[in-house]
Amino acid sequence: MVVEIEGVALHLAHPDELTVNWVGQDEVMRQLLAAWLVIDSQDLPMNPRLLGKPGVGKTTLAYAAAKRLAREVYIMQATVDTRPEDLLVTPVIEGEAKLRYVASPLVTAMLRGGIVILDEGNRMSEKSWASLAPLLDTRRYVESIVAGIKIKAHPLFRLVATMNDDASTFDLPEYIHSRLQPQILIDFPERDEELAILHENLPFGDTQILTYVTDFLQRAHAADERYTARDGINIARFAMKLAHESNGTTHANLDLMRTAIVQTLGEEALRYVTRN
Repeated sequence: MVVEIEGVALHLAHPDELTVNWVGQDEVMRQLLAAWLVIDSQDLPMNPRLLGKPGVGKTTLAYAAAKRLAREVYIMQATVDTRPEDLLVTPVIEGEAKLRYVASPLVTAMLRGGIVILDEGNRMSEKSWASLAPLLDTRRYVESIVAGIKIKAHPLFRLVATMNDDASTFDLPEYIHSRLQPQILIDFPERDEELAILHENLPFGDTQILTYVTDFLQRAHAADERYTARDGINIARFAMKLAHESNGTTHANLDLMRTAIVQTLGEEALRYVTRN
């Protein structure tokens, strides 16, 4: 799809289509949806940020919330190399002496009234964040220096940033920190919720294996270990594959479970493994 702004043709991105469901932790879902609400003609949506350890489901929550609103979803992956033009409009050479301007997923969401997930936003530098400053306050626009245009956000446009609380990230500049509110913390799920997450992601999974992995994760959570449901899904999947390779079934014994855990997380994870 192509739209024209101030005489410049912008080629839009395609929305992301994922098969994910949010399981449990209804309170954080409620908080995210509330942040996006507009409750008065003079009100504006907020720009929440989801904070938590890698793998706790921040992107899944954001995507599921957007789909509850029946909206197009665009995921923009941030990295330390993300430049302002990557966030906004990128020029692409098309034929001899001709440029094609390609809108980022973020700008596409702005124009189409969709929802953008700025994934792992605190991996970006301050220079990249600065290009989004007017979008995150009452102005709700961005300026593309490359294309020489100002792009205003559709009234239905919403933004959420996910952020990992680890050491491999930048500190947000204060003027951006104050624009990304509220902060919604996603913690480890309770046991029943974690087991449900494993069943949701591995509907073909052996119940005994999923229960074993859930108990393993819960012991790790209690010790403030950083293992997440994502790790558990990988352990369970690998254990079932090992079992199938060994005996033609998906029923893994303790030795195979230990192998799957070590191969996924390393020897140090064995401290959370039971003997039965």
